[in-house]
Amino acid sequence: MKNIVYFDLETQKSADEVGGWDRVSQMRMSVGVLYGTAWGEYRIYDEARVHHLIAELQRADLVVGFNHLRFDYEVLHYYTPIDLRQLPTLDLLVEIQKQLQHRLSMDAIAVATLGVEKTTDGLQALQWFREGRLVEIAEYCCYDVKITRLIHEYGAQHKQLFYRNRFGRKLSVPVSW
Repeated sequence: MKNIVYFDLETQKSADEVGGWDRVSQMRMSVGVLYGTAWGEYRIYDEARVHHLIAELQRADLVVGFNHLRFDYEVLHYYTPIDLRQLPTLDLLVEIQKQLQHRLSMDAIAVATLGVEKTTDGLQALQWFREGRLVEIAEYCCYDVKITRLIHEYGAQHKQLFYRNRFGRKLSVPVSW
């Protein structure tokens, strides 16, 4: 059975706290979540177990995420010399951006395609980290991984996703995964 691993993480620090978006690897992981189709379950990792998360990514037949090439992998590069961008990867944001020539948020796609929205945002996760509320971060991150998986599965089945433009009109974007 092919193991597709869906992936997301949250950080300990914001871009402002580390000196800008060109220093993403300095943000450090607070919580990372994987869902593997071979396991059929969510796996949650704190910073102390980040090397186990990286090992699971390396074993995956395909890693699917949303903006993980430019963000999540860069955060993990703090912990490993391995160039994670070399893993078999499908970054949903990158693929959608190729079609539209602009970026969309995961929430914009999830709402228009699936009728679901994210529970909060990364800024809230940063606050929870400062307060030591890792369980809340893990729940939020699991939900983001679930949305990523549902978007990927919908696109694979229907060969399109939906979003609303700035005028509120629902539009489709073709996908080929």
